[in-house]
Amino acid sequence: MREEIDIIAVNDEVELYVEDVGPVDALPIVVLHGGPGGSAYVLREGLEEELSAFRVIYFDQRGGGRSPMLEAEPRLFTVDALVEDLEALREHLEIERWGLLAHGFGAIPALEYARHFAQNVLCLGLIAPWVSFPALAQRLFRAALALRDLPAAAAPEDPMLALSEAFRLLEPKAIFDALMFPSEHGRMEYEWLSEGAGILGNDAPGQMFVYNGLWELDYTPHLLELRVQPVVMVGSLDGTSYPEQAEVVADLSGGSLEVIEGAGHYPWIDQPVAFAQALQRFLEQLEPDGGT
Repeated sequence: MREEIDIIAVNDEVELYVEDVGPVDALPIVVLHGGPGGSAYVLREGLEEELSAFRVIYFDQRGGGRSPMLEAEPRLFTVDALVEDLEALREHLEIERWGLLAHGFGAIPALEYARHFAQNVLCLGLIAPWVSFPALAQRLFRAALALRDLPAAAAPEDPMLALSEAFRLLEPKAIFDALMFPSEHGRMEYEWLSEGAGILGNDAPGQMFVYNGLWELDYTPHLLELRVQPVVMVGSLDGTSYPEQAEVVADLSGGSLEVIEGAGHYPWIDQPVAFAQALQRFLEQLEPDGGT
């Protein structure tokens, strides 16, 4: 199998770690990982077999994963910057149009790219998308109460206050794990894959996005402006990107919804067969004349 690994400069300040795999003349798909500050490693491990007939671009977003570190400057970590990186990467690779496949936080730059560069997008797939961070903060607050066996209470309207209250009760990882993983087996498999990558974490992207107001971001109103109808895939047991939110994303954007029963935030780990079937709906949208 063809595999080209490179560090690509997208501008004078930013370089990206990129894995360009599969037949060079096949229909191209770019994969956007979650985070912010994550890596494409686990996604490639989970998606590579299903995407083997395509040219797939896996990359680590600016300042995170295996991409060169960046200074903790707020101006370097914005959604607009991530969108600009995508377009610069497309131009560097001389790809005319491509499909976008995004997971978690990666849905935000994918949606924004599709909103501004619809002419370059063959299709759009969103796996467990995070689109409303104030709503996510409230879910974290309610989960923290439940995990501590405390009475249910209304979450604070201020998302930063909801977060601080949640994380005062319980450490963030414990809350996220409870919402994202329906089983200990799934959690351990994810951690085995993630830790096996040996990728040192970099806190700058996450810290700077929070500084820039990530938890105030609700992308939902912009879905009405989307000219690309996404395939939205969500696990029925994902407490962070939950079926009700995914249905809103699909409805407002004119897209379709695939609910994967028994799966959490990483459906290719929890329910690989059902996830492969849902992913096929996205792949069917690739037009045969898309090309590079």
